[in-house]
Amino acid sequence: VGTQATVKTLMPVQLRELGVEAIICNAYHLSLRPGEQIVKDMGGIHRFMGWDRTIVTDSGGYQVFSLRNISRTSDEGVEFSSPFTGERIFFSPERVIDIQIALGSDIMMPFDQCVPYPCERDDAKEAMLRTDRWTRRCLAALSKRESNGQALFGIVQGSVFRELRQESVERLGEMDLDGYAVGGLSVGEGRYLMNEVLGYTVEKLPWDKPRYLMGVGSPADILDAVEHGVDMFDCVLPTRNGRNGCAFTKGGKIKLFNSIYREDKRPLDDTCDCYTCRTFSRAYLRLLFFAGEILALTLVSLHNVRFFQEMMCGIREAVLAGTFVRFKEKFLEVQEKEDSK
Repeated sequence: VGTQATVKTLMPVQLRELGVEAIICNAYHLSLRPGEQIVKDMGGIHRFMGWDRTIVTDSGGYQVFSLRNISRTSDEGVEFSSPFTGERIFFSPERVIDIQIALGSDIMMPFDQCVPYPCERDDAKEAMLRTDRWTRRCLAALSKRESNGQALFGIVQGSVFRELRQESVERLGEMDLDGYAVGGLSVGEGRYLMNEVLGYTVEKLPWDKPRYLMGVGSPADILDAVEHGVDMFDCVLPTRNGRNGCAFTKGGKIKLFNSIYREDKRPLDDTCDCYTCRTFSRAYLRLLFFAGEILALTLVSLHNVRFFQEMMCGIREAVLAGTFVRFKEKFLEVQEKEDSK
């Protein structure tokens, strides 16, 4: 996740070395600061942030509807106050497409209305239908504008209501979209309910298009979703946890602030080939956090990104070999055993 055209604490060259193929940025944030026109004048988002691989842009629907300063929501769009200047800003589906075309990302997301969890069924239905109407307007706007062959995905909404989710899938299936995302999950509903929703949602999505679960997640959530047929994920967890001294390893999570690591000579994960694990001990990394050194944030974030890259590589190999279920069981068995300690 590179919300504001950067992955926190990590340089593009490091991400490439770790095997990262795609970054997601946020159109809402970049339109407010520095402004999409500046990014366009700088040669587009790839040149602006020094990333020559895939860039996805989220429309910012989640961010807009998380604001407390929305003054008006209608089928036309959403009016809100800039968190930086206080000026009134209006986002419509067409405006969101214009922003993303100017940024020049490879994959665009339509403007969607997000609802909190829990929410009433009527509220979830209204948001789902509005998302459908907005997606159609995004598709129409894209067809009328000059772009560089950017892909547009649709976003399935409907909270945790089965009939709404499946209606959303059917409506999106009527459009000629390049991929399909599942939004509105991992917002507090829990792992069991999220899996239930994925079970009856993903199976209805076209199997010849990418299926993308937004804002997820933990290793367990990713493995669950892959078993349901999901292909793509985005989440801040690797770098956010890294900045807070929590490392993901094949033996479970390590919380470096714990005193047991004060004199621990071992690397974070002796099976990992990242620079952090090849070079530094747990004791050294713990010292950096207690000393307030910025290097601590970089080193653990770097390791965590590599951990997730390796996990995804293992998942792909297991899927191709037809051994995914066993891979998942073995992976989670070790993780849960260590976490329980």
